[in-house]
Amino acid sequence: MALALGLMSGTSCDGVSAALARFHGRTLQVIAEHTTPYPVALARRLRRGLALSAREVSALNMELGAHFARAACRLLRTAHVPARRVTVIGSHGHTIYHGPDDATPSTLQIGASAVIAQRTGIPVVADFRSRDLAAGGTGAPLIPFFDETFFGHGPARALQNIGGIANVTVVGRGIPTRAFDTGPGNCLIDLVVQQMSRKHLQYDAGGRLARRGRVDQRAIERLWRHPYFHRSPPKSTGRELFSNALLRQMFGARLSREAQDVLATVTYFTAYSIVGSYRRFVPHRLREVIISGGGARNRTLMGHLTRLLDPVPVRSIESYGIPLQAKEPLAFAYLALQTIRHRVNHLPQTTGAASACILGNLTPGNPA
Repeated sequence: MALALGLMSGTSCDGVSAALARFHGRTLQVIAEHTTPYPVALARRLRRGLALSAREVSALNMELGAHFARAACRLLRTAHVPARRVTVIGSHGHTIYHGPDDATPSTLQIGASAVIAQRTGIPVVADFRSRDLAAGGTGAPLIPFFDETFFGHGPARALQNIGGIANVTVVGRGIPTRAFDTGPGNCLIDLVVQQMSRKHLQYDAGGRLARRGRVDQRAIERLWRHPYFHRSPPKSTGRELFSNALLRQMFGARLSREAQDVLATVTYFTAYSIVGSYRRFVPHRLREVIISGGGARNRTLMGHLTRLLDPVPVRSIESYGIPLQAKEPLAFAYLALQTIRHRVNHLPQTTGAASACILGNLTPGNPA
């Protein structure tokens, strides 16, 4: 039985999610979890990641490491758990760039593990995606190893995470695990909300704004023709593809004139692309769909998903004892445990890698 702490910063750039759990075999117990929002200025710099200079990215890497360390220490204080009892921290970091299809495939996650290890005293495993790329994979998704371990021994079901980007893992007894990014999660929704509110709002709380607009079915059809949705898994994507540039291309001046209708449309399309991806690439009859991530709090989005998936039940991962924002940090906590035990923590069939690997680089903790 081991305690491990996970840290995750997603493409929504809203904050760092931390989760502490006790792992034993194929069971886990969540001890504590918390999402610490980023200061507005820091979130803005993270969203500008691709436009930053090397010097700015270098500074941001160290600053973010300190922010991650504070989040970890705060969680341990809340849980009344001393750092010496924690075996390892698994830190996904924050993705600044993900280019698996480039001439030289590359990926960059920042949030200096050395800073986290120094300030917590706990060993840190980070930089999980690079090893998969080195083995010929797309660098994502990596969560399926966790999904298969903890959910793969029941009926066929989809574990759908809706962060900035939406990703799914399909697991079940007797079926091969399949996983891929389905496309946009909250990213297009957030971009439209930020534009229509002149950045006074960062997201559509509860989906209230989207409910006021009308869905444009022609725009849905145009968006669904995007080449990404026709590519077979394994595949992964990011904000590089589902960006303001795509919104301008698809909606033009309507982004300003009919912003509520655009918001209603991209909210519906997020659900449509998830369900359409199942129909196109998942050959198994699903018994349930389990939702995690911040998108689960968007009631308009969840309503669309429930109707489109009917009669397959749609459930929150909270019904399995895992808080909505905790699944991904829990997954990286578990991957880190496997790393320091020198055990494979990788499903190459979900990323296209040539072989199974031990993912992650270890930064030792402080000497006893």
